[in-house]
Amino acid sequence: MARLLSVLLALLVPTMMACGPDGSAPESAAPVGEADVVRMAAAEFEEAVAEPDVVVLDVRTPEEYADGHLPGAVNLDVSDPGFPEALDRLDRDATYAVYCRTGSRSLAATQTMREAGFDDVFDLEGGIEAWRTHEGRLIT
Repeated sequence: MARLLSVLLALLVPTMMACGPDGSAPESAAPVGEADVVRMAAAEFEEAVAEPDVVVLDVRTPEEYADGHLPGAVNLDVSDPGFPEALDRLDRDATYAVYCRTGSRSLAATQTMREAGFDDVFDLEGGIEAWRTHEGRLIT
């Protein structure tokens, strides 16, 4: 019991110290978490990407992209070490619809994008695999 209490205190004290006097988190607090990312089911994602000016961003490898991707998708490999620098070339005011194969990499990419100042970013929950399970969805 004492060990559990020690572990809990070790986790809570730094968090409490990072808070402002009113208990709020400072602006430079923790990185963006999963809860801060908008995740959409395939049907909702399909409607969203049909909107004008939405940039569809495929964050899989170039090889995966070549095997098939959503129409009009731009490939920007999140596993590439240059991914953060590539984000600097994108318009932070645009709307981005992000996907990968199963949703793990796109979640990481959208978190990185949010931390880099992209406000209008959403993620395809379940990735292109979820997209493929619904009829009528195009993959080029």
